Amino acid sequence: MPSTRTAYRAALLHSLADPAEVGIEASYEYFEDGLLVVENGRIIALGAASDLLPSLPADVEVIHHVDALITPGFIDTHIHLPQTGMVGAYGEQLLDWLNTYTFPCESQFADRAHAEEVADIFIKELLRNGTTTALVFGSVHPQSVDAFFEVAEQLDLRMIAGKVMMDRNAPDYLTDTAESGYLESKALIERWHGKGRLHYAVTPRFAPTSTPEQLTLAGQLLGEYPDLYMQTHISENLQEVQWVKELFPERKGYLDVYDHYQLLGERSVFAHGVHLCDDECARLAQTGSAVAFCPTSNFFLGSGLFNLPMAEKHKLNVGVGTDVGGGTSFSILHTLNEAYKVMQLQGARLSPFKSLYLATLGGARALRLEDKIGSLQPGSDADFLVLDYHATPLLSYRLKQASNIAEILFVLMTLGDDRTVKQTYAAGNLVHQR
Repeated sequence: MPSTRTAYRAALLHSLADPAEVGIEASYEYFEDGLLVVENGRIIALGAASDLLPSLPADVEVIHHVDALITPGFIDTHIHLPQTGMVGAYGEQLLDWLNTYTFPCESQFADRAHAEEVADIFIKELLRNGTTTALVFGSVHPQSVDAFFEVAEQLDLRMIAGKVMMDRNAPDYLTDTAESGYLESKALIERWHGKGRLHYAVTPRFAPTSTPEQLTLAGQLLGEYPDLYMQTHISENLQEVQWVKELFPERKGYLDVYDHYQLLGERSVFAHGVHLCDDECARLAQTGSAVAFCPTSNFFLGSGLFNLPMAEKHKLNVGVGTDVGGGTSFSILHTLNEAYKVMQLQGARLSPFKSLYLATLGGARALRLEDKIGSLQPGSDADFLVLDYHATPLLSYRLKQASNIAEILFVLMTLGDDRTVKQTYAAGNLVHQR
């Protein structure tokens, strides 16, 4: 039988652990001239090219990328499919932005053909930017999720998505009911969850747009299907935090609303968390829940600065999210550039190795998928990227001045964008080539 193995030669870099827990030097593995060996959609070996090349069978193809870095595929822990058409909408903060731009844009997904067109554009953008796994909000319409999963399934991508549940405080044309939200979610779970590399996320938009009845049924779904995900928003904007207090006066805070309805857990991801307090971080960590850090969006909507050091203190799982369309770029590299600035404004530093962790293994841990994605460890899915050191003239010139992998990585994160991603692989298949 001909070999199904392929080997990729380039510089290789991946995270092994959180630098905040083990220190920077122990947090990553780097091979200046490395070899990544892939078979049947999985990584079967990685190491120095000089060690591995002699052991390869003669018929194994070796694809050599000169002046390039192979990393795990990026993981976006918070993004909105139906907001693709309104990225860069001017002039509002969160609540006015939702009413002025978001809800009208999402209403278009009542049309199945529109949902299919946007799903195709959206997934191509993810792959062009090196994102191989994303936790995705659909619209309130089930067909938004069907359209997304159909494209993802064809490409054998590992993706997570859910239909928004929203039965109040939104336009009539965009609300479901507690019962219809439950039934439509259940039908999507039966159709898609666990099919290929696809997973379903129960998706109440945020506490203000769901009645207590709907939040109860969201919690009930998580009880009925124990390996489901849950995604929602929390403490993004001070006006929003105050609104939640008014809507749920009997609860002791924003997180307590979700806690009361049994929405915290090991596959629960809360977007933003800009205005969380110490006790809330501790409770999230205690329940195994995670936060999606969305710096680009938090800057664009004027929401505030996420306190990553506080999250680290509580050993809270954190991934990074682009939050398109509050965020203005699908690029995780661009998002990490903004994350660095968030830390600078708080008098803290974000090392390039912590950034790499947040975008790969940290995101995988937030999603409880670290045995499958987020690293280049043998046995992992072969979801990886080839980053081009000569993607732009400035990047090429600047990297000639770089003396070590820390500097190379930081420059890629500050000057890099979609052009830096030369190739994207998912389950060993080439799914994007620049």
